[in-house]
Amino acid sequence: MLNDIVILNEKETRGGFGDGILEAGRRNPNVVALTADLGGSLKLNGFIKEFPDRFIQCGIAEANMIGVGAGLTIGGKIPYTTTFANFSTSRVYDQIRQSVAYSGKNVKICASHAGLTLGEDGATHQVLEDIGMMKMLPGMTVIVPCDYNQTKAATIAIADYEGPVYLRFGRPKWPNFTPEHQTFEIGKAQVLAYGSDVTIFACGHMVWLAVEAAKALAEKGISVELINIHTIKPLDEAAVIASIKKTGCIVTAEEHQINGGLGDSIANVAARECPVPHEYVAVMDTFGESGTPKQLLDKYGLTKENIITAAEKAVSRKK
Repeated sequence: MLNDIVILNEKETRGGFGDGILEAGRRNPNVVALTADLGGSLKLNGFIKEFPDRFIQCGIAEANMIGVGAGLTIGGKIPYTTTFANFSTSRVYDQIRQSVAYSGKNVKICASHAGLTLGEDGATHQVLEDIGMMKMLPGMTVIVPCDYNQTKAATIAIADYEGPVYLRFGRPKWPNFTPEHQTFEIGKAQVLAYGSDVTIFACGHMVWLAVEAAKALAEKGISVELINIHTIKPLDEAAVIASIKKTGCIVTAEEHQINGGLGDSIANVAARECPVPHEYVAVMDTFGESGTPKQLLDKYGLTKENIITAAEKAVSRKK
C-alpha cells in the first residue's frame, strides 16, 4: 500500500484552494470570495475573472472582512474569507469568536501561508498556534489538507457544509500525491497504510514526510499504520482509537506548535480511551525565523528523519 503512494507532481496547496473555490463557485451561486488585499497570493484570479460580482476586496482590514463575511451569511451567501493564516486568526480572533463562532455563522475562513514553510517572511508571519486557537472555538471545524488535490477537494466540500470552517494550507510547491478526483469527507480520517507496530498521525505538509518515513521504517522492519488526519476537528476518534489499540504506540507530526495542535487532540483521545507511548514531531514551543522552507523544517525538527527517530523511540517504549 505504501509503495502505491507516489508523487504525481509538485504544486502549491494554495493553488488547490484557488482552483477549488472556482469550482465551488461554479457549482453554487451563493459562494462569495472576500480578500484582505491578497487575492493574488490566495490564487483568486480565476474566481475574480469568472465571478466579478461575487468578489469583495476588503483591503488591509482583516477584522472588517470577518464582519462582512458574517453579515453575508444572513442573506444566504457562503463567504470564503481569504488572507494569510496569521492574519486569518491572530489578528482577528475576537471578530471570529464574537461574529462567527458564537452565532454559528456559515463563514469559511481560508488561511494560506501557514506554518514554517512560509519561509523567508519570518516569525511575524509564520503562525504556528492557529490550529489550537481555532479548534478551541465551539462549533468551529478545522481542516488541514495535505496536498494540492486534497486542498482543492476540501475547498469544494466546505461549500456544502453548514457552519464555520477554518481551512489551513500553505505557500510552497509540495508533493501532490492524493487522487485527483477524490471525494473529501469532513471528519473522516484517511488511512494511507495499514500496519501493526506504530501509528503515525500527520496533517498538512507533514503527511508526505510521514509517507517517506513510513517507507524507510518498513525497510527497517517496522510496520507503520499511517493516517492522514486532514480534519483536526471534528476528530475521527473511532479511527484513532482503533489504530492505537492495534499498534500500541503513536507518533504525531504537524507543522505547528507542540501545544494545542494535532498532537494534543490525539493525546486527549488516547488518554481517555487507550493510553500508549506517544512521541511528537512539532515545533517545540518557539517562534520561527527567516529562511527557506527546507532550512526551517530541518532546523525545527520537522523532517522525515525526525519522524523515523520518533517512531523508533515510540516502539522501544512499548511494554
